[in-house]
Amino acid sequence: MKKTWWLLAMGIFMLLFAVACGGADEPESESNEEGSEEEASEESKSVAIVLTDQIGVNPFFEQIVTGAEKAAEETNVDISVIESSDPSEVTQNLEVAVAEGYDLILTATFDAVDPLTAIAEKNPEQQFAIIDAVVDLPNVKSAEFREYEASYLLGAAAGLATETDTVGMVAAMDIALLDKYIVGFEQGLASVNEDAEMLVNYVGSFADPTKAKELALLQNSNGADFVAAAAAVSDLGVFEAASEEGFYASGQDIDQTVKDPEHIVLSQLKNTDVVAYDFVASFGNGEFETDNQSFGLEEGGVGLTFVTADSESPLNEFIGQDVIDQLIEIKDKIISGEITVDNPLEN
Repeated sequence: MKKTWWLLAMGIFMLLFAVACGGADEPESESNEEGSEEEASEESKSVAIVLTDQIGVNPFFEQIVTGAEKAAEETNVDISVIESSDPSEVTQNLEVAVAEGYDLILTATFDAVDPLTAIAEKNPEQQFAIIDAVVDLPNVKSAEFREYEASYLLGAAAGLATETDTVGMVAAMDIALLDKYIVGFEQGLASVNEDAEMLVNYVGSFADPTKAKELALLQNSNGADFVAAAAAVSDLGVFEAASEEGFYASGQDIDQTVKDPEHIVLSQLKNTDVVAYDFVASFGNGEFETDNQSFGLEEGGVGLTFVTADSESPLNEFIGQDVIDQLIEIKDKIISGEITVDNPLEN
């Protein structure tokens, strides 16, 4: 009898022990489950940046990567950069990005418009974005710049600073896209100096510094003491001509004055890093919408050195602080709407 009670007691003890152990394990299981959910929620989103050129060739693309990487660090997004040796590779690289399953695929410039349109139409569930061009599809976010606002400031600067009343612009190609530079410049020039003449020549390429140099020298021989470079990589030829002949020039996209402050006295800025940051940050924060956005002076998308942004270079005496002060007033009037700058693509 005693043995029976002893066995029964042991059975009850073992049962209670098993229940107690099970109760102790249950919270651990819940904890692991919660940890897994938290880990999944913190999993990085992925963004592929498909460039139409190589990063080191054009500062335009360097800025895009810089802005995107800054936003990625702040919002737990993984960035991969796919460079193209020429525009013909863009379609293939976009297809690769889709196949590899990136959450967002970002590209840029008019060279990417046709390839992106074709790929986006084939992949309606994939999210895309493009900088400095517009693709009007429901799964594509687009950003365009109001370059003509910054060009207006640059033209006004040239008109106020010129000592010969003749200024020039060396543009890449005679295409509508570059009218946003030329027409804005002309309008700004005329607004401050009715006597000034503007010379315009086209390189025929975005990457022919030799031809750009010839055209800059030609404009200088015809009296231009200031030549605005608007030809991407070809701008290097304008800068070389200015250095050799002692006239003044301006650069594009980033602050080019640091290369030769004695001759490159201004730079019209296109802040692609601001847009790339905005796109990637909104995506990382879950606020991304596939709409069309416009970036001008008010949004910080475009600008001019010494007027909207500081420079590491000293201000050249050819421009002078008095001119800068007048340009700041003009900039404020453009932002407020007191001065209207025409968009040549809408005329």
